[in-house]
Amino acid sequence: MIERIRADVPQGTALELTNLSKRFRTSWGKRVEVLRQVGFSVSQGTVYGLLGPNGAGKSTTLKIVLGLMKPSAGEGRVLGEPLGSVAARKRIGFLPESPYFYDYLSAREFLDTCASLTGVPREHRRSRIDTTLERVGLDPGSKLRLRKYSKGMLQRIGLAQAILHDPDLLILDEPMSGLDPIGRRQVRDLILDLKREGKTILFSSHILSDVEALCERVGILVKGELRREGRVADLLGETEHRYEIETRNLPASLIRQWKEHGWVRESGDRILLTVADHEDLGERVQQVLRSGATLLAVKPVHRSLEDVFLDHAETTAPSTSMGPFVGREAA
Repeated sequence: MIERIRADVPQGTALELTNLSKRFRTSWGKRVEVLRQVGFSVSQGTVYGLLGPNGAGKSTTLKIVLGLMKPSAGEGRVLGEPLGSVAARKRIGFLPESPYFYDYLSAREFLDTCASLTGVPREHRRSRIDTTLERVGLDPGSKLRLRKYSKGMLQRIGLAQAILHDPDLLILDEPMSGLDPIGRRQVRDLILDLKREGKTILFSSHILSDVEALCERVGILVKGELRREGRVADLLGETEHRYEIETRNLPASLIRQWKEHGWVRESGDRILLTVADHEDLGERVQQVLRSGATLLAVKPVHRSLEDVFLDHAETTAPSTSMGPFVGREAA
């Protein structure tokens, strides 16, 4: 059962899902459930992160929100409309995890095609395309064909087509994929800019530091179930009662003694000791001082989103993974 942290959220809901389930039949007739009663809501003008290991059901959830796939059970509303509504889909921008591009086109030609499909008026297309290319860090004047783009450049053009028609809701499946650190920073800044403009962003990612920096709320999917959902600040604010002692020149005998308890890790010429509670903390500090080692710092260990994720995500492959054997939707 989901463990939910409740907190006040801004008025206005861009997305609300209730008890979504999705079942498929494999090629040999076995029924597999890839989503089990998943439910969460995303407030307008916020950024929501959907986390989970490979095969957890993230992309399936996003496809249901987009209307590309129908749920086997459950319901939802997107921008005030039922799931799959054409009216809602006109107001959504989408970047899939593995987008396909017509590689013989230039960026401008590709975006001009996207603009015509999404209803951008002809008289505004040129200026809109120029502005959008600049926002994602691409040269509006370039005539380079997409076949010659790097993976990171293709990811940028994918983001450009997602925001080109000025959507109210952005759904991004692994938007940081293939980007170098500079590119990731630029995309993070873009997402924050879009949020300031009042856009709502729902995205999945394996880069937890980006999720922690961008999202107000997150949901953790594991084997098709929403195991945890809540405000990032509340998830990270849970007390761990752990401390880290940073030292230098610690005697080898003391290092061996503490390694038996799994407390020690080395970082360059520093020794880092993790202590579980206040009682141990005082004793370990005294041991460091009596040994003649240099005491550099004593600080609390703050819980990270990675810690929360690993608490709930399992390292084994999910049982709902269907690989190449998916045949058809279950009745």
